[in-house]
Amino acid sequence: MEAVMEQLPQTGAIQFTIQVSAQQNYSARAAQRIVRRFVADEISYLLRVGEPTLVIGEQICWRVPVVLALPNAGPIGTVGSISVDVETGQLLVTPEEILEIGRHARDLAAHFPTPASPTP
Repeated sequence: MEAVMEQLPQTGAIQFTIQVSAQQNYSARAAQRIVRRFVADEISYLLRVGEPTLVIGEQICWRVPVVLALPNAGPIGTVGSISVDVETGQLLVTPEEILEIGRHARDLAAHFPTPASPTP
């Protein structure tokens, strides 16, 4: 489990006591399925998903990495992530984040060497 804390002080003592509760209606596997379907339908069929991480923040959600996989090379790198609310199953992603995932995927694919064609 990962708790993500933002805007911590640069120095000094810190202490955390975290007590949160939510109804987990969507498992990590369900979040993977939701994101897998979404990226294949809305961004690219070349995108796969990684292992979700539980993130406790404004909402409790599964953060699912999005990975570019090329046909002759397999997975070549993470191009972003999409979060899924554990209670509602709602995708927590903006149109800008969707465009950014697509851009990262294109940039990564452009820098990946293509396999040489076999000579007859």
